[in-house]
Amino acid sequence: MQGAMAAPSVAPVTRQISGCAAPAPVPVPSGPESGQRLAAAVADLPVLDASGRRVLFGALFRERRAVVVFVRHFLCYICKEYVEDLAKIPKSFLKEANVTLIVIGQSSYHHIEPFCKLTGYSHEIYVDPEREIYKRLGMQRGEEIASSGNNIHFIHRDRNRLDHKPINSVLQLVGVQHVDFTSRPSVIHV
Repeated sequence: MQGAMAAPSVAPVTRQISGCAAPAPVPVPSGPESGQRLAAAVADLPVLDASGRRVLFGALFRERRAVVVFVRHFLCYICKEYVEDLAKIPKSFLKEANVTLIVIGQSSYHHIEPFCKLTGYSHEIYVDPEREIYKRLGMQRGEEIASSGNNIHFIHRDRNRLDHKPINSVLQLVGVQHVDFTSRPSVIHV
């Protein structure tokens, strides 16, 4: 299918669902230009790519739709497994939905290449070595954000190290087709 995608007939998931009592969800506007505007003070902060080149955080999705996943750190086993699953998302699925997948970690840029080799991750990845974006956005743990044009349409804040948002739920928000993650080998990690 080429050109603009048809609007989904079902409203997208826009909040985390859990059995715990939580404050009432903040309404999330719908439509391509809606959402919470990313503050310029955050958009203008730098991230580093694998070669140490500075890129403004807001420039990563100013001209395109993106799912940005912030991981706690590259040594976190749960984050490693989550990124291994992100690596299984076919680039063709993202391209068809006109979406970019971006991971941001809290590390030196020197750790990007070894982490990508370890996880098989080949989509975009950057680091925030000083944790400035993490601090300004009030992040304590990992987060998943769906955004476009400096507007944030969805944020999931992990409540604990095991509270990652299911990847297909995040992909559904941006119109990426369902990915079958069941092809994992049966390995028990001790």
